[in-house]
Amino acid sequence: MRKFEFNSKFRLWRFRIGHSELRTSNSELSARSKGFTLIEIIVLIVMAGIIIPAIVVPFATGIRGSNKPEMVTTAMYLAHQKMEELMKFNYCRAPDLTPGTYNSPAPPVTGYTWQWVIFYVDNNFNASGSDAGYKMIQVTVTDPQGSTYNVSSVVTRF
Repeated sequence: MRKFEFNSKFRLWRFRIGHSELRTSNSELSARSKGFTLIEIIVLIVMAGIIIPAIVVPFATGIRGSNKPEMVTTAMYLAHQKMEELMKFNYCRAPDLTPGTYNSPAPPVTGYTWQWVIFYVDNNFNASGSDAGYKMIQVTVTDPQGSTYNVSSVVTRF
């Protein structure tokens, strides 16, 4: 059973379906469509002033340091490149695997420097003054910001 009626005294529309009814008045409609109050807008501005800097500061810090992963990748690539170059030589090959500290030639990327050290180690990888059959190679690459990256390997007679 559907029934519509208008009550002029209260300016109220009623719509009945069975036993339930839906009411809507003109005053209810106008109260809902007013929008935000001045206090609500002020509270929103204050909350935004607190929350936005908390979000923006870490984001800006991340943007400033975003070139660091690229430098790390380049430095590690250079270190591995030099290590691969040295690892291809036979244990007894001189002068390529002669114990000592080496700095040249400069790496192919400007701003980076590299150094490699070759020294004798014993079977526990402790530095040794004599040839025990093992040589450790340590390659160190320095990026333009001064951070260093190390790669180590041990070669033996085979």
